[in-house]
Amino acid sequence: MSGSFWWDLLIGVVAALLLAWAALVVALVVVRPRGGLLREALRLLPDVLRLVRRLAADKTLPRGVRIRLGLLLAYLALPIDLVPDFIPVLGYADDAIIVSAVLRSVVRRAGLDAVRAHWPGTEDGFAALVRLTRIR
Repeated sequence: MSGSFWWDLLIGVVAALLLAWAALVVALVVVRPRGGLLREALRLLPDVLRLVRRLAADKTLPRGVRIRLGLLLAYLALPIDLVPDFIPVLGYADDAIIVSAVLRSVVRRAGLDAVRAHWPGTEDGFAALVRLTRIR
């Protein structure tokens, strides 16, 4: 391409990273909540964060579930997101979508009762979480 091995390598790495980022954004669009559930997900986020922290600390859950939840907490704590948070609505939507996908996998592995036992919010909030994540 450019005649220099290092420039070609750099261009290839940057192109691969951009392609991977685009694939992740497309995956987020595919698993996103439908209808007005995204707005509801953003409203539930504080309770969901407490839920994730509680589930990650529960030693009775399988190790793989706790690792997934720990990685989720690390992702949410990092300042780097797939879609930057300063972009209105979409900035926080990627966080809500990823949390939803991880919670679905947790319920498949640990069961709905484990999630229900650690839920810090109201019954209505839990019902909204169930609708949002389609975990039932």
